Amino acid sequence: MTLKIYLSGEIHTDWREQIVAGAKGLDVSFASPVTDHAASDDCGVAILGAEPNKYWHDHKGAMLNAIRTRKGISDADVVVVRFGDKYKQWNAAFDAGYAAALGKSIIVLSPPEDQHALKEVHAAALAVTETPAQVVAVLRYVLTGILPA
Repeated sequence: MTLKIYLSGEIHTDWREQIVAGAKGLDVSFASPVTDHAASDDCGVAILGAEPNKYWHDHKGAMLNAIRTRKGISDADVVVVRFGDKYKQWNAAFDAGYAAALGKSIIVLSPPEDQHALKEVHAAALAVTETPAQVVAVLRYVLTGILPA
């Protein structure tokens, strides 16, 4: 069984790379949003033209990024949503809700101190993890039935 996994959320750390590296040898494929923060923020105005108002600048970018996000989540079997501790990832919460509405299996990756703030997101998830290694262990178990040593 091949699993298509969409890695959503925080873009300031290497959690995606840790999961991809840890999942080597598993029958998985990965997709993600654009993780170049500047490109993600400025894609709308770079492609569709400048905006004097920051709202419309951000709105254009959000719309273009949504094309990739919707496709990635729609095609995914599993959506991993990462909430980091430096910034509030409102987009990650939105992605989790979208994935839940589509009936996708969700794995949340978040620090324990955010448990209360994310309780509704956690309730929609099939697994709540604290480390990329735990995400990999979940994927390994789902695909192989093998528990961590």
